Amino acid sequence: MQDWKSISRQIKSFDIKSLARAISFVENEAEGHEDFLKSLEISTTPIIGITGPPGAGKSTLTDALIEHIVSLQKKVAVLCIDPSSPFNMGALLGDRIRMSEWYNNPNVYIRSLATRGSLGGLNPKIIEISDVIKTAGFDYIIIETVGVGQSEIEIVGLADVTVVAIVPEAGDEIQTMKAGLMEIADVFVVNKSDRPGADAFVNNLRQMLAPAFSTHSHELPIVKTIASQKKGIDELYYAIFNSLERISTNEKKFHLLTEKVWTLILKKRMKDIDKMNLLQEIKKHSTVNAFNLYEFVEKF
Repeated sequence: MQDWKSISRQIKSFDIKSLARAISFVENEAEGHEDFLKSLEISTTPIIGITGPPGAGKSTLTDALIEHIVSLQKKVAVLCIDPSSPFNMGALLGDRIRMSEWYNNPNVYIRSLATRGSLGGLNPKIIEISDVIKTAGFDYIIIETVGVGQSEIEIVGLADVTVVAIVPEAGDEIQTMKAGLMEIADVFVVNKSDRPGADAFVNNLRQMLAPAFSTHSHELPIVKTIASQKKGIDELYYAIFNSLERISTNEKKFHLLTEKVWTLILKKRMKDIDKMNLLQEIKKHSTVNAFNLYEFVEKF
């Protein structure tokens, strides 16, 4: 077994190889990973979640935000959540392809993680992996979700600040998104704002959100960006920074902690349930026309 106290010390001294090894150790639930997690020091490194529907330019926004953070002489870790391969459950997209410019930068750490079948746009071990990264001394952690639409709201239970990216073409789709993505944002980004109708779109968005503003102590920021040209990124960073300042004085921290605890307890309770075993049990207990779903579930 690895000497994980020694690995923890190496991670704190910004040893990237040790960090990568520790993430794989936790993600694959290797023997001793729970004791390792319990030994981690508490860290307050802020997590920025970037989410939104497919095609909103989340990866380009993330790339531009990395550049801005590095220009401020700060360190940033980025977790890119990608769709899983149906064959090996690994990530289909790679960090080197999307953000190759930062691969050798000493102030940037990028890791692609697969959703591994999770419907919420995140990796099942994302809470634990984030906590491992927090001990490495980064100034920020950015988590870019896979882009799966309304079910992507899991990010709100993990990120200190949630950035929702949308594009002017969204139009009537906003009404459908309202029940999900639109209600989790701390910052809205209208990306690709050089496209026709962007100003009218922002005004409509602001009017639609007006009732929500009345229940907040502040107006939620709506930032226009053209991420491909690095325009509006400084305003986005400023909006994120202000949101992070606010969360230290409100109850969001407690809600975040509650969501994390709930998720971890849920995973523990489900640990002995295996899908393939379920499949075999279902085959054993069912006929072509007769299978009582609710009686079967009650056994578990």
